[in-house]
Amino acid sequence: MGLTKRIIPCLDIKDGKVVKGIGFNNLVDMGDPVALADYYSSNGADELVFLDITATIEKRRTFAKLVKEIAECINIPFAVGGGINTVDDVYTLLNAGADKITINSSAVVKPTLIKELARQFGSQCVIVAVDTMFADNDWYVYIKGGKVGTGIKSIDWVKQAANNGAGEILLTSITNDGMKNGYAIEHTSNISSAVKIPVIASGGAGTSKHFVDVFTNGNADAALAASIFHNKEVLIPELKSILSLNKIPVRR
Repeated sequence: MGLTKRIIPCLDIKDGKVVKGIGFNNLVDMGDPVALADYYSSNGADELVFLDITATIEKRRTFAKLVKEIAECINIPFAVGGGINTVDDVYTLLNAGADKITINSSAVVKPTLIKELARQFGSQCVIVAVDTMFADNDWYVYIKGGKVGTGIKSIDWVKQAANNGAGEILLTSITNDGMKNGYAIEHTSNISSAVKIPVIASGGAGTSKHFVDVFTNGNADAALAASIFHNKEVLIPELKSILSLNKIPVRR
């Protein structure tokens, strides 16, 4: 049977509202984060991810007050990211109710931060988010909300992150994000093969079949999506039934 595959809705937060775009651009308001979090917690989500998507660009910390409000209304694991640069930032978010944190730009700029956080809080608490784009026949890491290219190949970076103590990789394909044409299957599979830690696939979900594909052919341990869940285009209980029919182990 193996470990169950996780279904993870994502709340991309800007100005206290849930937003969603395409390729990280053209953001539209998707509603109240606390209400959405409560809905997902009650309707089969295995975990919830909260990403304060402009915190790094605006050089400020994640909204701890909003994190606390969400944490109080859900009973599933809760990961929070955006603008995390120090051990103190993580203490603040864990005290507000987060179970895990995700770091992205700050980890690329200072890879030793992964080691610091893993040592302080345990690897299980540290998710390294990797925003990746296909260019020049390879996949490269982008930071600062997908706006700045690093020239670092994604496969090299995930290996380094894992070696530094990351507990999971959140792999988001900017190329596929919001397109609803499916996840970056081959890339997800390559990344999953390159590291021994769980890989969460993100970017491109449009149908239940895309989840089947990313678990069977992409070898992902979890799959994250946003707009198709927010808009109720795909309902998590129905998705889990489809996954079960396809012999993919899920929590019911």
